[in-house]
Amino acid sequence: MTSLDKRDHDIIIAGGGLAGMIAASSAAYYSGQTLSILVVDRNPLCEVGKKTITGWVCGDAVGKNTVDYMSNRIGIKWGYPEIEHPVKGVMAYSPDHETAVPFDGDGYILNRKLLPQKQTKDALKAGVEVKDMVALRSLIVENNSNTVIGVEGDDPANKSTFKKTAKLVIDCTGVTSVLRTNLPVKSFIQRRIHRDDLEGTGRYIYNFDIANEDKTFFDPDYCIIHLDQKLAPGGYAWVFPKGKNKVNIGLGIQQKAFDAMNKREGVHKSLKTLIDEYVQLNTVISKPKLSKSETDEGNSWGTWQVSVRRQNDCMVANGYMLVGDAAWMPKPLDAGGIGPAIIAATIAGRVAVEAIQSNDTSQRSLWKYNKEFINDYGYKTAGLEVFRRMLQGLTNEQINYGMKHFLSKMDVDKISKGEHPEFSTVDKIGIFIRGALNKKLAENLAYTSRLNEKLVEHYYNYPDNPETFTHWQQILNNYLDEAFSKFK
Repeated sequence: MTSLDKRDHDIIIAGGGLAGMIAASSAAYYSGQTLSILVVDRNPLCEVGKKTITGWVCGDAVGKNTVDYMSNRIGIKWGYPEIEHPVKGVMAYSPDHETAVPFDGDGYILNRKLLPQKQTKDALKAGVEVKDMVALRSLIVENNSNTVIGVEGDDPANKSTFKKTAKLVIDCTGVTSVLRTNLPVKSFIQRRIHRDDLEGTGRYIYNFDIANEDKTFFDPDYCIIHLDQKLAPGGYAWVFPKGKNKVNIGLGIQQKAFDAMNKREGVHKSLKTLIDEYVQLNTVISKPKLSKSETDEGNSWGTWQVSVRRQNDCMVANGYMLVGDAAWMPKPLDAGGIGPAIIAATIAGRVAVEAIQSNDTSQRSLWKYNKEFINDYGYKTAGLEVFRRMLQGLTNEQINYGMKHFLSKMDVDKISKGEHPEFSTVDKIGIFIRGALNKKLAENLAYTSRLNEKLVEHYYNYPDNPETFTHWQQILNNYLDEAFSKFK
């Protein structure tokens, strides 16, 4: 293997979005700003981290606990104006609006256009170098070593090929990462995501007049989620407050469920049409207007694809790590990706520094990143993935019944922590359940709960080294294949 000392940089971070900049700042912090860290982003510096041509499209919500996780470990703090509005939590409503389930606790609604500027400023202050306007296309591999040693792409500003080497590459280029998809080294990393594990999402940022008071449609203190198969087939809709008269409103759909609805109703609705109808149904929001403030300009409307499966079963290879959306980290149940990305990027920066300081960036050396992320967050995602697949097959009537009759205080506490509910009341009230569909629902809830216990235990036993990974993954696949067949 070529000496690590001969590389252009110690760490190259591909992608300057939320995860990339936190990983850079984390690595700078844990190295005492002694390493050469380069962030490469495809956007101009004034638009760093922009996800699509329509902006920094996102639900904008994050739990206070994950921001504190970052702040307590690497000293990065966020405040106004990148934190646009505080919230007390999230309320999930049944289709009939009769049952509400609170979860997540205190949180923030971010301004995703301003946040990257704050992150970039923090990274530059910590000695991180940022190269903008470069579209990365591939990874560089050292001859006969099965090791990633750099990145290559297009540098249109200089009309040249961009090519830099590093001791370690951290991939934060998003859910459709071409670096991961075309990973040129042998590893356990899953390259491609199944289309059924992607949801199409879109949202507006609106200023509006208040037509009346109804906190099931808009609450300045809480993020609202509407579970409704007619409004958002296979997904959910949201109303996230960015102030008393400002909102991030949108929805996500599973494409198969959306196509089936269109076919069933004999229509050809688009995602945008569905979102427009959702806005019109809101009894509080009157005269919505796209926010044209300087802080929202170019970011008031957008669509994007988000993953709703567990994180990649393995997130490291020789000289290479995956963080954030590139590792499919958004929570399977609600597609919230900011929180897990913060946790993962904070861990990744430290593990990267430790690997470089030990002069070993092999898969084995980086393996602890897999283990630590799973212990801190990832242990719950496979169970939530199964739960999500079950929910996608329910009718509105079943969702109404289930939320009203099967959720206990213990379940709400679990949901508040982003974990799988236990549905401990299902067996106790089994004989009183009305209707065959609701009895089937009860059976499925009990099944997902039992399976979740097994999956959580299995994840807490994630292998300590690569040698036993294949066996661990086979057991995982056996669990999931059975569940996915059941909820096909």
